[in-house]
Amino acid sequence: MAESGVPQPETSQVSRSISVFDCRPESKAAAEKVLAIGGVAYKEFLQAVRKEFSISGKEKFVLTTTDRREINADVYGELTDGKTLHLLHSVDQELAVATQERIEYLPHYHTIVQSGQYEYYASEGRNALPYAFAELIDNALSATSKNPGVRSIDIRLLFDDTQGGSAVVVMDNGRGMTAKELNNWAVYRLSKFNRDYGIFQSDHSSYVRPSPVPRSLNSDISYFGVGGKQAVFYIGQSVRIISKPLGSPDVHEFVMSKEDFQKKEKNKEEIYSGVILNRKPADDSHVNTDEERFLHSLVREEEGKDSFTAVVITAVQPEHITYLKQDFNSWTRELAHIYHYYVHGIHGNDMRSTRSEDSTSNIDIHICLVDRSPRIPRLLNLREIDKDMQTLYINSSVAEFEFKASRGPDARVEGVIRYHPFLYDRETYPEDPYALTPENDDDDCFVLQAEGRGKRPIFECFWNGRLIPYSSVDEFEWCARPKKVFTVPLECYNRISGVLFTNDSFQVSTNKLTFMDLELQLRDKETIFTRVLNGQEQRVKINREFAVWLKDCHEHYDKQVKFLGFQGTTTRTDVPTKRLQSPWAKFKAIKWDGKTYKSGQNVKSLKTQPILFGSIVQFLLYGDHEGDIYATGGHVQIALVGQNTHVSVTAGIFFVVLPDQLRITWPEGNPWPEKAVRPAGTPMGPIQVEILNKKGEAMSRLPVANVNARKLSIDLKVMWHSPKGDVQTNSHIGIHSPKWEYWFKVMENLNKLGKYTMRLQTILSETSANEWAGKKLPHYELHFSIKESSAATFALPAVPCPVQLGVPFSLPVEFKDEFGHSTQPPSDIKPKLECSRSTKIHVGTFATGVTSFYTLGPPHLLVVSPECEVSIENGTPVGFQVEVQDEFQNITTHSKLIVRCQLLGAPDLTVDAVDCSNTGSGLLLTKPIQLKKVGTEHILTAKFGIPVRYVEDSNDVMVLQNMERIDWTAGDTLGSLRFRLYDEGGRLVPLTPKLANNIKVNWTAEVRVAELVNGLLPSVSVTTTAQSEHFYQVAFRDQHTVETSFFIVYKDCVCVCVIDVEVVDQYGNKTDTLSADSLKEISVTANNLDTSTLKVEWQNSSGSVLVHGVRFSAGSPGPRELCFKYQEFEEFARVKVMPGAPVKIILLDAPEMPIHVFNGRGLNTPFLLQLCDEWENPVPDQRVVIAIKTRSPQLKVSAKPRGYFSVLNAVSFVFSEYVCVGEHEVEFRGSFSRNSIPGPIVKLNVMADPNNPVNLNVEYDTEAMLMAGDVFPVFKVTVVSEEGGPVRSISPADLSMLLWQGSASGSRPPPEVSRSLRNCTTSYKEIPERVGKYMVQFVLVVGKSRCLWSSQIALNVVPNKPVKLVPDTVPPTPVVSNSSTQANRTLLEKLCLNIMDKYNNPAGLRFSGQVVVKVLSVEGEDTKDLPRFQNKTKTLTYSLTNGQSTITNLALMENSPGEDGAEYQLQFCPVIQGPAPYLAPFTLLFRFYNDAESQKVVAAMSKKRDQLSRSIEMYKDILETNKQLISELKSQVNDSTGRASQLKSELSKIGLDVSKLSDVIEDLIAQKKAELERIQNQPRRKCTMPDPFKGSPDVLGKIAHLAQVEDDDVAKVISWHLLGDMDCVVTETTAAARKIYDETQGRQQRAVLCLLLRSGFHLATLPYRPLPHIRNEGNLFHPVGNPVFVRDLLIFPEHAESCNMVFASLLGDTILVDDLDSANHYRKGVVQSKVQCPTLLTRHGERIRSNGKFGGLQNKAPSIEKLRGQVFGAPLPKEYQTTCKQIKLLQQLSVAIQKTWERQKDYDSHMQYMKSPEMKEKQQELRQQEVELRDIEQKLTSTPVRSFPASAAKPSNVDAADSPPAKRARRKTRRALGKSPTS
Repeated sequence: MAESGVPQPETSQVSRSISVFDCRPESKAAAEKVLAIGGVAYKEFLQAVRKEFSISGKEKFVLTTTDRREINADVYGELTDGKTLHLLHSVDQELAVATQERIEYLPHYHTIVQSGQYEYYASEGRNALPYAFAELIDNALSATSKNPGVRSIDIRLLFDDTQGGSAVVVMDNGRGMTAKELNNWAVYRLSKFNRDYGIFQSDHSSYVRPSPVPRSLNSDISYFGVGGKQAVFYIGQSVRIISKPLGSPDVHEFVMSKEDFQKKEKNKEEIYSGVILNRKPADDSHVNTDEERFLHSLVREEEGKDSFTAVVITAVQPEHITYLKQDFNSWTRELAHIYHYYVHGIHGNDMRSTRSEDSTSNIDIHICLVDRSPRIPRLLNLREIDKDMQTLYINSSVAEFEFKASRGPDARVEGVIRYHPFLYDRETYPEDPYALTPENDDDDCFVLQAEGRGKRPIFECFWNGRLIPYSSVDEFEWCARPKKVFTVPLECYNRISGVLFTNDSFQVSTNKLTFMDLELQLRDKETIFTRVLNGQEQRVKINREFAVWLKDCHEHYDKQVKFLGFQGTTTRTDVPTKRLQSPWAKFKAIKWDGKTYKSGQNVKSLKTQPILFGSIVQFLLYGDHEGDIYATGGHVQIALVGQNTHVSVTAGIFFVVLPDQLRITWPEGNPWPEKAVRPAGTPMGPIQVEILNKKGEAMSRLPVANVNARKLSIDLKVMWHSPKGDVQTNSHIGIHSPKWEYWFKVMENLNKLGKYTMRLQTILSETSANEWAGKKLPHYELHFSIKESSAATFALPAVPCPVQLGVPFSLPVEFKDEFGHSTQPPSDIKPKLECSRSTKIHVGTFATGVTSFYTLGPPHLLVVSPECEVSIENGTPVGFQVEVQDEFQNITTHSKLIVRCQLLGAPDLTVDAVDCSNTGSGLLLTKPIQLKKVGTEHILTAKFGIPVRYVEDSNDVMVLQNMERIDWTAGDTLGSLRFRLYDEGGRLVPLTPKLANNIKVNWTAEVRVAELVNGLLPSVSVTTTAQSEHFYQVAFRDQHTVETSFFIVYKDCVCVCVIDVEVVDQYGNKTDTLSADSLKEISVTANNLDTSTLKVEWQNSSGSVLVHGVRFSAGSPGPRELCFKYQEFEEFARVKVMPGAPVKIILLDAPEMPIHVFNGRGLNTPFLLQLCDEWENPVPDQRVVIAIKTRSPQLKVSAKPRGYFSVLNAVSFVFSEYVCVGEHEVEFRGSFSRNSIPGPIVKLNVMADPNNPVNLNVEYDTEAMLMAGDVFPVFKVTVVSEEGGPVRSISPADLSMLLWQGSASGSRPPPEVSRSLRNCTTSYKEIPERVGKYMVQFVLVVGKSRCLWSSQIALNVVPNKPVKLVPDTVPPTPVVSNSSTQANRTLLEKLCLNIMDKYNNPAGLRFSGQVVVKVLSVEGEDTKDLPRFQNKTKTLTYSLTNGQSTITNLALMENSPGEDGAEYQLQFCPVIQGPAPYLAPFTLLFRFYNDAESQKVVAAMSKKRDQLSRSIEMYKDILETNKQLISELKSQVNDSTGRASQLKSELSKIGLDVSKLSDVIEDLIAQKKAELERIQNQPRRKCTMPDPFKGSPDVLGKIAHLAQVEDDDVAKVISWHLLGDMDCVVTETTAAARKIYDETQGRQQRAVLCLLLRSGFHLATLPYRPLPHIRNEGNLFHPVGNPVFVRDLLIFPEHAESCNMVFASLLGDTILVDDLDSANHYRKGVVQSKVQCPTLLTRHGERIRSNGKFGGLQNKAPSIEKLRGQVFGAPLPKEYQTTCKQIKLLQQLSVAIQKTWERQKDYDSHMQYMKSPEMKEKQQELRQQEVELRDIEQKLTSTPVRSFPASAAKPSNVDAADSPPAKRARRKTRRALGKSPTS
């Protein structure tokens, strides 16, 4: 079918006809003839006219149109169907008779297209676009009015140019429109009252008005048939209506556009016609223009919907687009205002209270603004807006006045008036955003804010529940401001707002912007106003009710001025009205408008004539008051300036505060803070001073009215507090300048030591007075101190004499500053002392005082003399003098200071050592040196050194691991070796001499047992043989052998420092060519050679050149070549360069600082540290120990190193704990031989762990009454994290609730309390049945050893509802006789009765009354012959107080009536005063006899029966309990056995042998866990990108960590394709994204899950989406290369649904194929099939974009190594999941087997107990007692009764009237005798 706007077929020429009137004078009737002209030529037409009107061929005539245009051949072709012509003699002939012309007067299409421009005009400064949207929302509300569920209305603003043109879509899920209803919508002004809804006559239905509902929220607001058309053409120029009616499978679509109207008008087609397209849902084949590309996704959304309607507006006006984008908050706020009560329900958006279900709304109006990509769409629900005016009105009000207005039977108006109080310092009436705020020109006065509502009207008007924005009602007569008498302040009438809700009986304009005559109708006298109270109308005087309500609101809610400092009451004689003179409360101060005014404060009045100046005396408030109080006003008493009088003005209508404080600024940025300490001579200033009033405004004059204003000045004085008294050093008076206020220049004379005070005082310029109006003017004081300056000179006293050579002495030095004050020496000073003679003086450092003391430093330098080369003969000593010096070249001493000398250059050379511990110097090699086979000169090198010793409690300890290799210098000694011995449990074994004898070493036979006991091993002398390594072993040999060993690797110690250079001939003989003058011609060169230390010297003794000081300044270790050049001769020497001394530690692969870590967690990636020399070469020294030092004392870090330093491997540190939140610094430092080696500083940002629980917060209804046996209220337990939010990963099974009776026990429950696991939020747990004090405490089990306890909650369990009256203890069955002895007639001596609940708790504390006791038969009947109590009464009454009554001495009367041997019952019935629940009476059976002997017998048997009954009941309880326990245990055994069998079956299915599993199950679990750990530790691809945000609340993590890919090639190409997004953090909420933005200062990418593109949502939610080459389950072509969607290759370890949405948005339909050829083949096939082809990736790393581009570096993935860890990780193998399942089943099986064993053991134990002699004895006793009880009961029922003759019976004292008749008495006697066995 064609859409609207498609040209219609032209009208058939055959059907065209015209009307011709014969208007010739001779034709008097003006006959009309209709002639068909379709397909007729002009000449044939003329002939037809002649024939029709009988015109001869000679007669002339003229045919004209009605406007006298003659018809010729040209005009004839333009005649249209139905045209009227006149037949005349001539063109100008007069009409003889009148004629009629038929016309069609259809309105122009501008009626529709431009109607919105005229209807929606901007008014009152508002943009009318929201009201146009409101018309479309009205239609949607009407369409969804009958929805059973949620009524959804979506407004989508599509302004993304990449998806086509701009569009506005309004979509609802209502009932939809049929084709006929869609036709009705297109008809302009077809209202709902005259619409035809059916095609056939039987379908016709008329409009039915909905039933009345509260607030008229009936959704019946689609009314006139014009609003929708006006709105769509006001917004844009084209509209498309898409609708699917409920119950229909078809979708109807209709298009109306301005362009279509213009085209039809141009083609002369019927304008008001169109086409409705009928199609199936989700069929978008008719959408074929680029401007409407967005329709594809919109149409596809139709799938699965039962009904809907979508209004799609295109060609949106540009100015509307700008407004909708820039003023998004404004127009959405206006929509929320219009539909406030539809969105929030009848009570509106009251955010102060929870909503009930009956008042909430099911309407959701969503707004989505989609702008150009990559901007995130803006999403909003009108329910979320809380700034619309109705929300502001509702939430700022404190009381409501509801009323109704009636006019006629149907016209109803509901109204609400709200009161907005004045609170403390401001009106709470909401501000109107459209109201203009008047400017305030009075700078000297404080002006109160506008009075509440101001001039705005009171009532906003709603029609059928929606706002009519341009109509309002100012007021009604009964709520208007009174003109004469009023009971409240007039401003209270400006604190009310109101709402009127009308039904459709009141007319509104077609654009729904104004009411027609609402206010006039409501002001009519026939309108009746009634007040509504609690939902009921009250016919009262509305004006009086409103006045009372308003006065109540004012008195209870208005809080204006707070009066402070109550001083008592007084009587005021200045008040003219005598009754108002007392009492007046006096106050010291008031707080008003956020400011506090006190007594004595200088003020200026406002709104008084004249204006008053003075100081406050006191504040007065009428009435009896005590303490601080709020009031709406009061009086203030002011002492006038310059007068001796007081006046009173109203408090709350003034004040401007006079000079209040001084503001000090330092213009040159050199401020002196309070108590500052500055060196002498420091300049002070300049200083700028401002005088401020109470409002913070600068002032320079006193604001005094009607006189010349007094100028103010500033007096500056500086006082020096010397030891002799205060001395003034500076004094200046500052005068005000408009440019720089008060200015004081720099003061440079502050050079005396001590404390100072600078005082700035405000004074009057004329009098220099510092007080005004009795109050001191503002001042400022600054206290500071002056200290000595830096040293400028020093002085020396006399040198102490005598001094000894080599003995340190003290030399005092006194430093002074430039003002002669003694001061400290500079920190960087270097002392230098020169002597007149050649005496060497060693100078120390300066101490911090005046005198410096010399101290020897630690060993720093080893000096050997002689320094030059020494020549000796074989067999003679050398004799080297060695000195150990500190860093200042002083000879120093130290413990264990042993200097070694080792000779190198020949085998078997001696090693000498000297102890310098006490002297600091010594001689070495004093013994002769003997070499074997000396033929020529032999050069030996002497190496001097001090071996490193073990220092107790030092960090310089190296722990040797078994089989470890140690680098050590050949010929050196490895000493201070210690060892420890541990047993198999890891416990330290104390060393004894017996154990020490079993310790053996392999490097020496001399082992001292005493040293071994102390843990010392013999020193190791490293051999000088150049061997690769040596093996050393320590062993403990006893019954078992324990050993450890290590290797010492030979370390070459050759140091190239001295080189001899000689010139030889061709035979190698030395020549005499070189001389001292030849030094200039000798050069030494090498790469990176440090020439600054290189020295070339001539040796006279040997005739050679000595080169020493060879040093390399940089470069890596390894072999180097030295080039020696003399003239044309060159010689090369190869040296091996070793790393230098360790001087620093560097951090390898330093991460980005600061490192974000969670508190209490460790770092996944360890720190790699490398020990380096000065040139950053790795130093392989294993003796350096790394320590971690925290810069913050609050931070605690635990870390452990992995490995030791070597050339190729660095040391890694793993941090495992942080105990302080915030930013901190951690420093790595190395130590070796007491020397510190600096290391890197790492910045850590320790964040609060959102998943670490730290507290339990328990919430419950504290007002709930806990009645015994009921259920507990809901205990809502929130597990609070370190971050302060709830922890959501807690399992309820880890939370337990503990309950015990008693008092609080601190932070832990009593030990005897047992735990009972409960759900943290359930309330279905019974309260204990016994009343009393109970305690509840919750505990969360965190891990295996940590428990988190809540605070203990005290609960008071009260009795339940009273239900019965029972005794304290049940008395035995009474047996009485008709005897004269009262004891035989006594039923009860004492019985305490209590009102109890059903759990036997006393529950009658608040009940009092009486207990009525009466005798009834066993059947409960009240017969006349029943026994009577004493005093001949049938009933007795006892008092009942607080639910307790005591029955004493209850006895029968003497000779009481009653049947001998009969059983009766005593009934104790409570009678409660006032209302009370029904209480069951207590009933007690008793037996009545006529003689005492029977009484005694039966009493004994009754007592025995009662005892047996209690005993039997006890035995039965025991046996029944045991029976239930056996049944429960047996059931548990069966359950456990069945569970174990089920688990074994499951294990058999996965390949485990379960035949012998019970014996080895624990070993198998351990084996599987080891296997699981092995799988986890297997190398696999991992993403090394740090993700510090994962684990935070509402954070999914970085995209690189959300997914895993199994194949390496696939992982590489996908990671490269998403490389720009891999670092993006995905959050679930906008708040979490904002938090990350703030923490990273905007540097971190982030994306919010709910704001991702909707296309990603649709892709993620589709159950199956075929590849592009598949259509209708068939292939369009046969693809190659195994195409697959990329997103299907991703594996999501967690958050699968969210991650699916994320990657669907990022990847879309991206496809992966095998190679580039396959990709090109696939793209070609897809494009040829006319299907859009997405981006293609290949497993080889190529990419073909969706636009077809490929090739180049930008479309080729690099190697996976170049991605630098930004690659998706690999998942764990499937074997891992199988093993996890096996472990889980094995653990469950282990638990099941253990439970089966335990339960079977309990069952067997209990069964054995049941068969024990003790239980058999109890069963036997039970049977015996049951037999006894039956015998006694049988005896009681058959006890013989003694008969008495009637004559022998004692006369009764009962009245005759109460005695039975004689005949009845005889019958009873006979009946009694008949029962006797003797009868």
